[in-house]
Amino acid sequence: MSPATSLLGDREAAALVLEDGRTFLGHSFGAVGETVGEAVFSTGMTGYQETLTDPSYHRQVVVMTAPHVGNTGWNDEDDESRRIWVAGYAVRDPALRPSNWRSRRSLEDQLVAQGIVGICGIDTRALTRHLRERGAMRVGIFSGDSFSPSQSELVAKVLAAPAMAGAELATQVSTHQPYVVAAQGDRRFTVAAIDLGIKGMTPTLMAKEGIEVHVLPATATIADVLAVSGADGTPGPDGVFFSNGPGDPATADLTLLREVLDRRIPFFGICFGNQLLGRSLGFGTYKLKYGHRGINQPVMDRTTGKVEVTAHNHGFAVNAPIKHDSQTPYGRVRVSHICLNDDVVEGLECLDRPAFSVQYHPEAAAGPHDAAYLFDRFCALMRTHPWKGAQHA
Repeated sequence: MSPATSLLGDREAAALVLEDGRTFLGHSFGAVGETVGEAVFSTGMTGYQETLTDPSYHRQVVVMTAPHVGNTGWNDEDDESRRIWVAGYAVRDPALRPSNWRSRRSLEDQLVAQGIVGICGIDTRALTRHLRERGAMRVGIFSGDSFSPSQSELVAKVLAAPAMAGAELATQVSTHQPYVVAAQGDRRFTVAAIDLGIKGMTPTLMAKEGIEVHVLPATATIADVLAVSGADGTPGPDGVFFSNGPGDPATADLTLLREVLDRRIPFFGICFGNQLLGRSLGFGTYKLKYGHRGINQPVMDRTTGKVEVTAHNHGFAVNAPIKHDSQTPYGRVRVSHICLNDDVVEGLECLDRPAFSVQYHPEAAAGPHDAAYLFDRFCALMRTHPWKGAQHA
C-alpha cells in the first residue's frame, strides 16, 4: 500500500482498514499511532465537539459524513463529559484553521492532546456507503510507525479487537462518585439519575426545570436511590432517570430498574435507558445493521402525531411490536415513538406504571431541540404520580 496524495501538508501516511479488508489510504489527523474499534458514521454537519465527548461513543471509530470538519475549533464550554471517548476519528477535509469567537484551540490540537488517533484525506462518502451496505464492523486506523504496507497484518490486528455485541461498557464511562446538580430557581423535584454514560447537558436541562439531580454511578443499588430525599424531604426521590451509554444492553443488570418499576417510582430513560426499560419489561434487543447516529433523524411521537427531528447515537434497538399494545409483567406497554426512516422503536410508554423512555437524545446541545418537551413530560409524570418513599419502600 502507498499513502494517498493530498494537499494536507506534511502529515504521516495513514490507513483505515475494515475487518472485511476494505482499505482507505490517507494521512494522519490528530495523534499518530494505531487504534481499533467499531466503525460507525455520524450524519451531523455540526456539533462534533459534543459527539467526540459523548460517552456513548466509547470504543467506536466515528466517521463524519460531512466533508469539512473542524472549522469552529474547540472551546471550553461544550464538552459533554470529562474527556473525548471515541476510539478514533475519520474525516475527509479538516479545516486549515478554526474560525469562531468561542474557539480556544483547533480540533486537531485537542485530538493530539488526548491521544486520539485519526485519519483525513479519505473518501468518507464511499466509506459510509460501504458501512451502510455491509453493516457496522471493526476497524483500525494506523499511522506513523504503525502504518504497514502489509494489508494482511493490519486486518489481523483489526480482527483481534473485541466486537461491540456482548460488550459491557457503561461501568467504564460512568462516574465513580455521586454528585449533585442543583435546581435552577425553586426546587420542584429531586431525581436520582443513573449515569450509564450521561452527557453534561442532561442534568443541566433538568435543573432548568427545577429538578435537583443526584447523579449516581452505574453500579448504584436501590438503597442508593432511596437514600436520595424528595423535594418535600420525604425518603426517596421524586423520580429516577436512566441515561444514555455505550455497549450491548443485553449485558446490563436489570435489578435496579425492575425494583424502580416494582415500587412505581416515576421513571424516564433515554437511549441506553430506553433499551434497559425494554428488557426489564420483557422485550428483547438486537443490533442494528449500522445504527442511527447524527442530529437529523426523523421520529414520530405517536401520542401527538407530531414529527420531530432528533439526535441519535445507538447501535442497538428494542424489539417490541408497533401495531398493538403489549401485556408485560408490569402491565400494558405501547410503542410511543418510531423512526420514520426504518420503523425502529424509538420510545416506550407504560400504561399501568409511571414510566416512559425514548431511544434518542432530547438533551441535544448542538441541536435539534424538537424533543426538549420530554423533560416537561417527565415533570408532569412526577407531578401526577407523586411517590412517597416511606409508604412504598
